[in-house]
Amino acid sequence: MIVKRIYILSFLLAVALRVTAQNAVPANDTVIKGASIEVVQSYKPEVKQVPKPQYKPTLPPADTSRLSFSYEVPQQTLYYTYGSMPLRPLALGKDSVQPPFPDYVKFGGGNLSTIYLDAGFGHFQGQDYETAIHLHHISQQGDIKNQQSALSGVEAEGILHRNGDDWRATLSAERNQYNYYGYNHSLYDYSSAQVKQTYTSIRANVDMRHQEDGVGKLNYDPSATISVYGAKSNVSEATFGFMAPFTYGIDTSLQAQLSLNAIFTQLSAGNVNAGNNIVMLTPGFNFHKEAFSGHLFLDPAVGKSGATLLEDMVAAYSIPKTSMTVSGGWQASLRQNTYEQLSSENPYIFQPSYSGLYSIQQTRKDEVFANILGSAGEHLSYSARASWWAYGSLPVFLSNYGDQKQFYILYDNVKAVSLQGNLRYQVANIFSAGVSAAYFNFNNGSLPHVWGEPATKLKGDLLFRPLTKLTITGYLAVLGGIYEKDIYGNTLKLKPVLDIGGSAEYALLDRLSVFLQINNIFDNKYQRWLGYQAYGINIYGGLRLKF
Repeated sequence: MIVKRIYILSFLLAVALRVTAQNAVPANDTVIKGASIEVVQSYKPEVKQVPKPQYKPTLPPADTSRLSFSYEVPQQTLYYTYGSMPLRPLALGKDSVQPPFPDYVKFGGGNLSTIYLDAGFGHFQGQDYETAIHLHHISQQGDIKNQQSALSGVEAEGILHRNGDDWRATLSAERNQYNYYGYNHSLYDYSSAQVKQTYTSIRANVDMRHQEDGVGKLNYDPSATISVYGAKSNVSEATFGFMAPFTYGIDTSLQAQLSLNAIFTQLSAGNVNAGNNIVMLTPGFNFHKEAFSGHLFLDPAVGKSGATLLEDMVAAYSIPKTSMTVSGGWQASLRQNTYEQLSSENPYIFQPSYSGLYSIQQTRKDEVFANILGSAGEHLSYSARASWWAYGSLPVFLSNYGDQKQFYILYDNVKAVSLQGNLRYQVANIFSAGVSAAYFNFNNGSLPHVWGEPATKLKGDLLFRPLTKLTITGYLAVLGGIYEKDIYGNTLKLKPVLDIGGSAEYALLDRLSVFLQINNIFDNKYQRWLGYQAYGINIYGGLRLKF
């Protein structure tokens, strides 16, 4: 079509030129007749090619931002007057993953005539129940005459899940044997039978937990405990206690709580027959909203010395955009000071049948504190606490003026200021190291010193797994500022307790491993209690069999 149009235009142009030429050429010029000019042009339109993009797969840019995780430790909601059962793995709930070898037996021996046994059985479980049994024994004998001990025990626990409730029952028995060897061996010569002391205990506990989440939900966790504790010379102590805590969700941030706690203890030792009871009601509230949390309890209690009011008020604030929580408050508690509690703290005390050398008073403890809890980075966590203490009828242990192989108990009203701190570095389950320290500055009451009570405490622990089959652990224990009296009534400050040790375990096979334990690696002859020199270095090892 375009070629045709060009041809027509060319023809018309030629005609026009011819007419013009005829009109413009002079008469004497030569005129060319019959000639024509033809112009032909071929045009083909083309579209310019667009460059084709070249796609190459590439990874997205690396995300260099660091996620910030924080865990808010809930505040304590109940403050009981006596120690609760220790947490065990079963208390964390049913684990759907079956361990490859739930049972083990660990046994060995070493110097100091050490005999060691540790065994656990956890394969007795079903769809709605779990059980666990633990056995342990260690006996040792030192170089000093009558320096020996034997500690044995068994603990069994079972949990039954029914209709959303958890029923738990525990049964434990212990037999701990000590000898009173802290006397002057150049002046006294006792036979093993004369200085032997054996403590036995049997304890049973049953509790039921019903827990629901949400506003208007009522939760409860009642429990009951019965125990019998005994020593030689017909000393026995029977205890029955129960707790009935109830919580009710008022709204998403406020929870009401009420609990009735009671513990009744009867001590029988020869002509001594004494009761030691505490009954306490704990009404209060728990609060948690955004960065603020806390609780308020005013607990009326009736103890051996009559009625009293125990305050428990704590407030906490989590600083935004940080992992730090600051808290403070006032907490008060009441301790029975049963024969089991005191002899577990110092196994070399006089028996209650010795008139005038053993008495029963309950201790009220008040603490006003400020606390900081947080973490730095991904692996480091820390806490620090400053406290003011007031102890009413605090038990202290003073060596007797005779052969000094036993301790009698005094009570004193003491005030103190303390600084405490904890630091831990954790890298998964490969490496873990922690240290905790506490310093107490006692403002003594009527006694010159808080006899037998350390003013400085330091603990450290280490766990390292350089290989999958190798586990290495270590520990550090330091106690300082312990005061006692010698046979002449002079005040003594005992040398600091320094105990460093560790262990290693290597898996030879999936079911068999070998272990080595070292205690008091520097062979320090320290005295935690006056006259009772430590065993010194203790090395023992053996095998662990899993099945």
